[in-house]
Amino acid sequence: MAELRIKHMVIFNLQVEAGSEQAEQFLQKSEAVLSVIPLVENFAVFRQISGKNDYDYGFSMEFVDQAAYTAYNEHPVHVDYVEHIWKKEVARFLEIDFQAR
Repeated sequence: MAELRIKHMVIFNLQVEAGSEQAEQFLQKSEAVLSVIPLVENFAVFRQISGKNDYDYGFSMEFVDQAAYTAYNEHPVHVDYVEHIWKKEVARFLEIDFQAR
């Protein structure tokens, strides 16, 4: 049986005010960096509209299998992004990874 696709999502708040120009710059910069890493599919950026939780933004992407997801996590561009952008600009986050059954 072939491995199932992985949907990787992260919801987060930034160090800066939601909706600010700095927040928009972070979202644009993140999309430009992350969406072009090989094996990333269907990258999307979201803004929270529900009052059911207190996270402001989200990213979503898909991978064909666990090997592709592992390659993304270990890719030098992703590692550099996490160290030099994400850790400095994100206040808190929740990461969710799903496979369809």
